[in-house]
Amino acid sequence: MSTSYVIDAVRTPRGRGKAGKGALSGVHPQELVAQLLNRLQQRGGFEPKRVDDVILGIVSQVGEQGANLARNAVLAAGWPNEVPGVSLNRFCASGLQAVHFGAMGVASGAMDLVVAGGVESMSRVPMGADGGGTDGGNVRLRERVFQVPQGISADLIATLEGFTREEIDGVALRSQANAARAIEEGRFAKSLVPVVDPNTGTLLLERDEFPRPDTTAAGLAALNPSFVSFGEAVVGPNGETLDGIALAAYPQAGAIRHVHTAGNSSGIVDGAGAVLLASERYVREGGVKPRAKIRAMTTVGTEPLLMLTGPAPASEKALRIAGMTARDIDLWEINEAFAAVVLQTTRALGIDAERVNVNGGAIALGHPLGATGAMLLGTALDELERRDAQTALVTMCVGGGQGIATILERI
Repeated sequence: MSTSYVIDAVRTPRGRGKAGKGALSGVHPQELVAQLLNRLQQRGGFEPKRVDDVILGIVSQVGEQGANLARNAVLAAGWPNEVPGVSLNRFCASGLQAVHFGAMGVASGAMDLVVAGGVESMSRVPMGADGGGTDGGNVRLRERVFQVPQGISADLIATLEGFTREEIDGVALRSQANAARAIEEGRFAKSLVPVVDPNTGTLLLERDEFPRPDTTAAGLAALNPSFVSFGEAVVGPNGETLDGIALAAYPQAGAIRHVHTAGNSSGIVDGAGAVLLASERYVREGGVKPRAKIRAMTTVGTEPLLMLTGPAPASEKALRIAGMTARDIDLWEINEAFAAVVLQTTRALGIDAERVNVNGGAIALGHPLGATGAMLLGTALDELERRDAQTALVTMCVGGGQGIATILERI
């Protein structure tokens, strides 16, 4: 298999995911993607008809995000009818999985030019809107594997690892500080595509709307844990609570300490991200200068109740494939679904925390589910170029017990 090249990466700003309040909540998710498609074309100067596929990750594929959003975004962008589109769902890793599939396509020679990414308008299509829950309502599966909500899993991980509330809040405080600095210094400017009203052309949002740069340790400490009532909910036929089900699987925890709050968990936002990928043939024949290449890409399955520990084994697998060690990676993007995920992954891999999420993460910036993976890849690439560094690893936990990792290397 030959190389898959990253030609460019763009994203929208992240808007607050509250209907009627977030700056992007009035924009159909197809239109968010359409604006990215056209900006990619303007920046790259390619002919849209050369694009072999548009691959998008979307988690809640229902209503406005149903009906194969990728194909409809192609049409909304005014691209030729010949350009196809496909939508996929690997939960939080959907945008990065779209990049993986696109990279596989161009590396195999089956495709030459692909746009891959994702979108989630969480103000218009709320999380869980598809009604699938954690297990699609399969009672028989539930008897075999009970998948507790992710917040319970995050608190269980923190309990098992011995993370204190102060350590958990410390991740959030660092995320906010790093994001504030990145915004102030314009570190996101290269990839950001301002979103305009599709009807009037009026500017709606040109910078991330979710961060709270005035966040303090005292303010974080004052927040109540978010998942106590979830843990106390009776869900089993014999009166089992969610906490009880988790502890039955992990009795060594003793009791779950609920430490995750709205301040140290990922934020609900709207946004889209897109990556332009090309084959060796396209680069050679077109004289195109790529920005980076995909060095390795992996997915793994993990225990489905604990669920959120996938980034470490996925990263280890990617490093093995690339013939690298964790010390060879200049920058890490570990998705901040919950603060415990970042701490657990950092500890498991023995990596320097100063190389992790240097421009903040989903706690400060927000986590538009299907889009985040593609956004993180673009953020990592921009920062590699800013620092004149070479390698970055992007990794994410995934609902249902999975992990994903991508190693990016600058050309």
